[in-house]
Amino acid sequence: MENSKNVLVATGPQDGDNLSVAGGIYRILVSGKQTNGAFAVIEMSVPAGGGPGPHAHAGFQESFYVIEGEVEVKTEETTFTATKGAFVNIPLGGMVHCFKNKSANLAKLLCTVVPAGLEEMFMEIGKPVKAGEFIAPQPMDEETLKKFIAIAEKHGQKLFPPDYLG
Repeated sequence: MENSKNVLVATGPQDGDNLSVAGGIYRILVSGKQTNGAFAVIEMSVPAGGGPGPHAHAGFQESFYVIEGEVEVKTEETTFTATKGAFVNIPLGGMVHCFKNKSANLAKLLCTVVPAGLEEMFMEIGKPVKAGEFIAPQPMDEETLKKFIAIAEKHGQKLFPPDYLG
């Protein structure tokens, strides 16, 4: 696709890259390459028990709209259960946050990042899968964890221990 602000970006229901990330499926609906880096939109299908650990990213704003299901969102200041129809905004500046699907049902989120870039990290760490193909997260040995941390840092992420937010 041409990299121009005057080009329509349309993603069909079966289009976009599907990636297995931390046990979920992240589908890239609009990438920074398609928006000149302005933003990216990612559909996140998060199975029961899934979700990223505590992390922060000072250089971009991240927001979630809950399409179905629910996730618990934690920061250093608060915990919020985001149910269907809820919206959560993580501002610029590096707020430490995480979310987890604590229900028994699939949660589906629409994630927007401004500016784009997070989707590039998912492309690098994720494994391409078919729509609906969930792969359990693999246990991380020390070498894999170091590689993952290096990729995250390359993309402006800072990772924290799993129990950092309690």
